[in-house]
Amino acid sequence: MVAEFTERGSVRRPALDRLVAMPPAVFADEFWGRAPVLSRAVDLPTGFNDLFSIGSVDELVANRAIRTPFVRMANEGTVLDTARFTSSGGFGAEVGDQLDSTKVLREFADGATLVLQGLHRTWQPIADFTRALVGDLGHPAQVNAYVTPASSRGFDPHYDVHDVFVIQIFGEKHWTIHEPVHPDPLRDQPWTDHREAVAAKATGSPAIDETFRPGDVLYLPRGWIHSAQALGGTSIHLTIGVSALTRWDIVQRLVVAATSDVALRGSLPLGIDYTDAAALAPLIESTIASLSATLQGTATEQIGDALAKKLSDSIRPAPVLPLATIESLGAIGADTPVVWRDGLSARVEHDQQHATIVLGTRTVTLPAEAFPAVEELERREPVAAGHLRGLDPESSVVVARRLVREGVLVVGVDRGETRPD
Repeated sequence: MVAEFTERGSVRRPALDRLVAMPPAVFADEFWGRAPVLSRAVDLPTGFNDLFSIGSVDELVANRAIRTPFVRMANEGTVLDTARFTSSGGFGAEVGDQLDSTKVLREFADGATLVLQGLHRTWQPIADFTRALVGDLGHPAQVNAYVTPASSRGFDPHYDVHDVFVIQIFGEKHWTIHEPVHPDPLRDQPWTDHREAVAAKATGSPAIDETFRPGDVLYLPRGWIHSAQALGGTSIHLTIGVSALTRWDIVQRLVVAATSDVALRGSLPLGIDYTDAAALAPLIESTIASLSATLQGTATEQIGDALAKKLSDSIRPAPVLPLATIESLGAIGADTPVVWRDGLSARVEHDQQHATIVLGTRTVTLPAEAFPAVEELERREPVAAGHLRGLDPESSVVVARRLVREGVLVVGVDRGETRPD
């Protein structure tokens, strides 16, 4: 089942809305994790030149000293040794695994595909877009660029263990996509575990056999088999990999919660014959009963917090500018706007003495009277530093300065940028 949509609805999630030509609710209910969606450029609200271009590739290769593993090259499905496209940066920059633009030129001219990995960390427009998309999806995401020379096939038919959005940026590429042989693979179930089945499936009738042009976007759930070939000239596409949290993540956290049951932690009997099904059956049945009873008492909030932590551990918030932040602190006054740092995940707690912001492995502790202010700030709308809820103007500015210094807030309305007022 493959869908190609043109109808658009009124409900928007800003980043996701750029990628699918349908209402996000329809995508979420009918296609997420289930079936591919091909959206043509003409049916999408904007192009993607603001995110990436052929000039972006040359800038990254020639001027940014990109290092492995943020780059790799492959030719006809074989990954090249890094020495073939990297070298030292010369005096003062002797690190030996930096991209060498001359070597890249030579390998690319000989038919090798260039893969720029982790662009959500190295190219700011994509970093900003990825943070917004993670907010829309509620799942971690990362971005690679695939730069393929004319009529070249980069990788053999394979499947990914994460969902992808493919954005054609430059040139044309023909994609051939087949249904899964192993639906919804987990991260430890790569396509190489099913190499023969994948190869056999790839010889059959494809589910999608289309040429992608600039601005076209494909959504492909994990497990769907795909390969691509550039047509007539250089092709550039972005692959947004989405590492979806799964029901298996819930199962794993339920198992962790079950370790609180003393009976489930108990040792198995001495001398048991594990090949004796009759002897083993009562033990398994009693264990299942204990596990079921324990899991029935597991708090939903406990599992939710564990999943939220996994998400927050998998993404990074918008960067701060350390020097500009320090310079801005003294200039923060009552009318200075501050806003919660974009992409920052935190848990806010309070008791009679303190309001606490839990940020992964560290915490920020404030007086209890600051809790209404933190609740207000967590809504991620700009607030004047001297007018935080529940605080007098002087205390409000003190709290705002503290949270800017801790990297919780940034100065101004531009999230992700901290600059002097």
